[in-house]
Amino acid sequence: MTSTYAVLSEGLEKRFGAVSALRGLDLAVRQGTVCGLLGPNGAGKTTVVRLLATLLRPDAGSARIAGHDVVRDPGAVRRSIGVTGQYASVDGDLTGRENLRLFARLLRVRRPDDRAAELLGRFGLTEAADRKAATYSGGMRRRLDLAASLVRRPAVLFLDEPTTGLDPAGRSGIREAVRELTAEGTTVLLTTQYLEEADQLADDIVLMDRGRVARTGSPAELKALIGWYAQAVVADQDALPRAAAVLDRLTGREPRFDHDRHAVGAVTTDPTLTLPRLVRELDAAGVPLLDASLRPPTLDDVFLRLTGSPA
Repeated sequence: MTSTYAVLSEGLEKRFGAVSALRGLDLAVRQGTVCGLLGPNGAGKTTVVRLLATLLRPDAGSARIAGHDVVRDPGAVRRSIGVTGQYASVDGDLTGRENLRLFARLLRVRRPDDRAAELLGRFGLTEAADRKAATYSGGMRRRLDLAASLVRRPAVLFLDEPTTGLDPAGRSGIREAVRELTAEGTTVLLTTQYLEEADQLADDIVLMDRGRVARTGSPAELKALIGWYAQAVVADQDALPRAAAVLDRLTGREPRFDHDRHAVGAVTTDPTLTLPRLVRELDAAGVPLLDASLRPPTLDDVFLRLTGSPA
C-alpha cells in the first residue's frame, strides 16, 4: 500500500487533556493527488496536519508519509515533506531572496543561490526579490512562504489554510501553484475554509467531524449523495401549495418554503428529472411560474447535510 499512498494513517488518536481531538482517524492519500481535508471548526484538521508533520506525537494508531513511519522515523518524514501553515513563516527583515537562500542553506540544498532564484521566478517574485519581505503584499508573502516550503522538492506538501485572508487574485495564484505541483508528482494535503477552493483543486475530499472521518470521495461523488435542488418561484403566494405538491410528487421529498421570495424547493436524486420536465409539470398544474431552477449541490450543501454544521 505504501507504494500507492503517499499519506496513510490508521486509527490515529490524540487527546489534549479531557478533549479528544482525533478519535481513530483513517486516511489514505494517493500519490500525486490533492486531498482536501474539510470539517467544521474543532473537527481536528490542524491536529491531523501537526501529527503527520511530526510536530505532535499520536496517542494511538499509526501513520506513514512517503513510506516513513511518523513515530519510528520522524527525520525521514521531515525530509520528505513541506509545510505551509495558516500564517506566513518568512522573516520580514530579510529580502525574498535572502529568505529562500537561508532555507536552502539550512536544508543543505546544493547551490542555494540557484535554487532561490529558480523559486523566485516560479512564483513571480523576481522583481521583488531584493525587497524586504515586510514590504510584500499578503499574496506575495504567501507565495514566498509556499516557495520556502518547496526548497527541498518535497514528496508531500501540507497546506493548512494557505489562502486565508488573501484577496481573490492571491487565492487564484496559490491555486495555480498547487495545480502545477501535483502535475509534477507532488502529493498535497489541503485544509481550507474556502469550499469552492477544495471543489476546484481536490481529487478527493475527506470530511471530518468531531475527530473522525464522516465521509470520503471525490467532490462529484459527495455531491451525488445528496442530489440536486429543484426550485420554483411563483407569481402569487397562493400558488405555493400547488407548486409544493408538484415538487413533492416529482422528488418524493418534503418541500422547503421561502415565503419572502414566493419560492419552494426540494432535493431530488432522480436522474430523469430535468428542468424542461419540471417546467412542464408546474405549467400543467396551473402554477403561475416566474422562475424555475434545477441546480447541483455545492460542497456547502454536502458539508451541512453530512456533518450537521455549516461550512
